[in-house]
Amino acid sequence: MLHDRVLVRQDGGEGERRSSAGIVIPATASMGRRLSWATAVGVGPNVRSIVVGDRVLFDPDDRSEVELHGREYVLLRERDVHAVAASRVEPDGTGLYL
Repeated sequence: MLHDRVLVRQDGGEGERRSSAGIVIPATASMGRRLSWATAVGVGPNVRSIVVGDRVLFDPDDRSEVELHGREYVLLRERDVHAVAASRVEPDGTGLYL
């Protein structure tokens, strides 16, 4: 990884989803802008706030997809990450850096 790049693996698929009430929402359903969670699997040397294993929140419309060894990943710049969920925060903290 170079500079401020972050390589992430998305948590869920882009297919069908379920609402909190259990209703199946098809992949073709139109939705407004929705952010996605992913897990960081690689970070560049100039990344300051993210380490491998952190969960990051990003806009799926602003992404570059890449396939490595048959698996799909997303390549982001650190500035395109909206939030980081990490276990390295104090016990009474939220775990999110905004």
